[in-house]
Amino acid sequence: MFLKGKTALITGSTSGIGLAYAKALAGAGADVVINGFGDRQAIEAERLALEAASGGRALYCGHDLSKADQIEAMMIEAANFGGVDILINNAGVQHVAPIEDFPVDKWDLIIALNLTSAFHTSRLAVPHMKAKKWGRIIQTASAHSLTASPFKAAYVTAKHGLAGLTKTIALEVATFGITANCISPG
Repeated sequence: MFLKGKTALITGSTSGIGLAYAKALAGAGADVVINGFGDRQAIEAERLALEAASGGRALYCGHDLSKADQIEAMMIEAANFGGVDILINNAGVQHVAPIEDFPVDKWDLIIALNLTSAFHTSRLAVPHMKAKKWGRIIQTASAHSLTASPFKAAYVTAKHGLAGLTKTIALEVATFGITANCISPG
């Protein structure tokens, strides 16, 4: 229970890798804030399971991470829940199409969810972390943060950007007891 007294916010955490992060953090004693979409009853069941695992608290915030005002609302809820000591930006989507056929709306959504949301959550979490002189920012990038694949223009662009954003954050916050890292599965 080495994370007792810490609160973790994990985006894209109602299933998959994000939910696994939430379970691990709750198991280590952290209060958790989960975010994502899906069946409300299934999400509530997971939220209750997270509370049982940690003996602590779990909050679900279903905000749309493609919208800055929704991200700000989620971060306010998280601040009222205890602040964000650990931020894991895991939300993401993908669309596959040749560059000349890539739908602009899909490009905008992928960049918003996979990159811009991480910028907003990070910028809003850092003041709390600085005040506590401790924080962890973890971005789920992918192998595509290091290489390219055909037909994935937006996804590869977002993941390369996420790696650069994380490096910049790490340099800016290192003297405050805060770390920022990418995990690149794949």
